[in-house]
This record gives sequence, C-alpha cells and structure tokens, in this order.
Amino acid sequence: MPIELDKAGPIATLTLNRPEKLNALTVEMLLQMEQHLLALSRDADIRVLLIKGAGDRSFCVGADIHAWADLDAVAMWRNWITEGHRIFDLLARLRVPTIAVLNGYTFGGGLELALAADIRLAANHVQLALPEVQLGIVPGWGGTNRLPALVGAARAKQMVFTGMRISAEQAASWGLVNEVVDTDTLEQHAQNMASAICNNGPLAVQMTKQLIDGNAAGSSGFQLEALASGFARFTEDAIEGVASFKEKRPPVFKGQ
Repeated sequence: MPIELDKAGPIATLTLNRPEKLNALTVEMLLQMEQHLLALSRDADIRVLLIKGAGDRSFCVGADIHAWADLDAVAMWRNWITEGHRIFDLLARLRVPTIAVLNGYTFGGGLELALAADIRLAANHVQLALPEVQLGIVPGWGGTNRLPALVGAARAKQMVFTGMRISAEQAASWGLVNEVVDTDTLEQHAQNMASAICNNGPLAVQMTKQLIDGNAAGSSGFQLEALASGFARFTEDAIEGVASFKEKRPPVFKGQ
C-alpha cells in the first residue's frame, strides 16, 4: 500500500510508502491518507501520530507531476487542489499531536504536508523547498499560508520566489523545523518525543493543541482557555493527576 498505518500502543505511524518515486503523492495516496486520518480521529486510544517517508532518501518530494500534468484548469482546481487542501486541513485539525519525521528531501507538497503537522523533526542532511515557481505554478496545498505563519513573510517569499533549497540547520534557525537530529538517531528521537507526550494527560494535551491553534488563527484564546481549564479540572485524568501528586506516585491516565 502506498500509505501505511501502524499502531504501537498509543503511538500511530503513517508512512508514505513509495520510496522508488521518492514518496511523491498521487490521488490514491491522498485518499488513503484521508481514510487513515478519519479513523485516527475516532480512535480514543491513540495519543500521538508520527508521519514519515519510506526509504532513506526522501520524506516526500511533493505531488507526482504525472498525476496532475494532464489535468485542465477546472479539474486541477476542483479535484487535485481541493482534495489536497481538505486532507491536509484534516491532518492539521487532528485531535492528537502530530510529528513529521523528515528523513530526506522535503519539497513542494511534501513540505506542505510537513507544515500541516504540529512538530517537525529533521535529519541533519535534509533539504527543504517550495520549488513550484520553477515549473511555472504556485504552491497549492497551504504553503503560502502555513509557511509565512512559521518563518515570516519575507523568508517565505525568499523560498517561494527563488524555489531555493534550504538546509535542515537553516530551517531550524528560521523556525521551520523544531529540531535537527543525526540521521542515525532520528527515528528513536521521534519515538522518545512521542512517548514523552503520551506520558502526559491526553485530554489536557489535546485541549492545549486546540487552544494554541485557535489563538494562532486569531480566535479568542483567553475565553477558550478558561472554558478548557474548567472542563479539564473535572475529568478523571485531572482527579488522578492530583491524587498521584498527593500520594507521590506516577499517574495512571485513562483519557477520561
């Protein structure tokens, strides 16, 4: 399958499994990704999602040009672009935290996929780019929105106008990736981060994600925070968290 979903306890891993094509995205892959994300949104046992590319060369080099090159303007807008937006937005709104594990080339739609995740970890050899203008097109899956939100308008324009590739280190200095990790330890580092998230109260983590995202989108963050804080205090997890603190023992969270 070009998109694989594996679960290990509370950690799910979504893998783009087309290494012979550097994990370039097709319509089939997008639709499979959508079905997996919808299933994950209903799975109360999952607390973190990792997203990675198969092989050791590429996370994802973007949309497969053979999948869209013959589409007319209406089909490109109505199907290809609209479906990509819908699916990447579904990823961005997923209840649980998401971590993009960048193990190689991260270009075009692949970078836009990573931008839809909450956290990006990059191997030290990774290169990132939005090279669409080199083909006479523009980023179509959120790059002109999510990239400036992370790195600022000027740096986003620099990347998009030139199509230039930037290194993992430069991406980290710009705030595009959270951390740069040695290639050999990238997978373990991602697992460790996912485990650290899983050790915390899942409802508190998930509500905090909504608060941060809501505030970034310009909604009323203080009101949301007050509502969420009041709700969280009376969950079973919060009761267990307070009890474990008083009893000086590790908490046993149940997601309730």
